[in-house]
Amino acid sequence: MQNIWLHAFTVFMGFFAIMNPIANVPVFIGLTSDDDTKTTAAIALRALLLAFAIVALFSVAGKIIFELFGLTLPAFRLTGGLLVFLVGFHMLQGNHSSVQHPSHAEKQKPAEDSLGIAVSPLAMPILAGPGTIATAMNFSSGGGITELLVTISMFGVLCVLTYILFIFGEKLVFFIGPSALGVITRMMGLILASIGTQMVIEGIRGAFSLAG
Repeated sequence: MQNIWLHAFTVFMGFFAIMNPIANVPVFIGLTSDDDTKTTAAIALRALLLAFAIVALFSVAGKIIFELFGLTLPAFRLTGGLLVFLVGFHMLQGNHSSVQHPSHAEKQKPAEDSLGIAVSPLAMPILAGPGTIATAMNFSSGGGITELLVTISMFGVLCVLTYILFIFGEKLVFFIGPSALGVITRMMGLILASIGTQMVIEGIRGAFSLAG
């Protein structure tokens, strides 16, 4: 039981670091600045439900994708680890990685309606970008049904937390200030880079096992 709780904490922190909901609050506020409270809440809910569906799909179908494309877990851990490390490295510098976040031009693309931004760029790639998907597949593909359920559940918990942060975003930014947001981003970057390094180490170890 203790190992399950430890695994759940590790999964939650991994998702929290790469999705970084606190640092994404200003992004959400900027994207929804012209919308009323009701529309803003609807955008947040739709974006997070879609992000949850994407992560759950890749968590469940991870092994099937491996078999379909002839991939091995060590190969995925190496590639995913490098990807996660790259995102963390950019965050350590106080920047958003282009792997996980859209460019300014992409954010300015006109949408069919206000709720369009819930799909892009919010759900994909800000909330469920390649780094988040790689993290989900890594946590869920190496274990059994328990690890899979824990991975999906922890991302669900994070989605609920992110929804609350988005709804009260303006108050949060005013309370902690932009300087604190920068510090949080760098802390999350350090955690994320460490997780990526660990994934690479496990991938290398697994590759040697397959070769042996």
